[in-house]
Amino acid sequence: MEEKWLTWAKQIQSIAQAGLTYTQDNYDYERYIELRQLSAEMMETYTEYDMKTISELFTNETGYQTPKADVRAAVFHEGKLLFVKEKADGKWSLPGGWGDVGFTPGEVAVKEVQEEAGYIVEARRLLAVLDHKKHPHPPSPYHIYKVMIECELVGGVAAESIETSDCGFFAQDELPPLSTGRITESQVGMLYNLHNNVTLPPVFD
Repeated sequence: MEEKWLTWAKQIQSIAQAGLTYTQDNYDYERYIELRQLSAEMMETYTEYDMKTISELFTNETGYQTPKADVRAAVFHEGKLLFVKEKADGKWSLPGGWGDVGFTPGEVAVKEVQEEAGYIVEARRLLAVLDHKKHPHPPSPYHIYKVMIECELVGGVAAESIETSDCGFFAQDELPPLSTGRITESQVGMLYNLHNNVTLPPVFD
């Protein structure tokens, strides 16, 4: 589902980053800088990100470029799914965020739920590993793998956080406005289907 221009821009940026890492030729180094700048200009033109933000994203990355991991917790309770309201855009998503160094995906899911919603959960099973570009998300300069982990509610109370202003459990037919950069309605439907059919294997791509 990803637009061709976005795929090309990210591929150009990836080639430029690898070239800047491995080249030993000064002239090639300058060409890779130009390629990275071209990719950044494409991103600025077609996404919501400004050039300063995009340049920082690109220049902070070194070495061989790899996808980022976005870990999300699917916490079901009495037939409803837990969502948090993001302060960044005022819309709702599953608790979660970028994977943290030193934590397993399950540990990230558990930590994010407690930090963003106040609840204590236990990670139970992997539901899905999705490629961001194959789903109806808005354009992003990152190539993202989304890791969806089902968690069981075991305690805690609802709470706000630095990043979230509210949380709540919602039925599939009563979803709040979704933060589509983080979660889509079709993905929510997929999660409900996997939750209700425990013999189904995890979804990938």
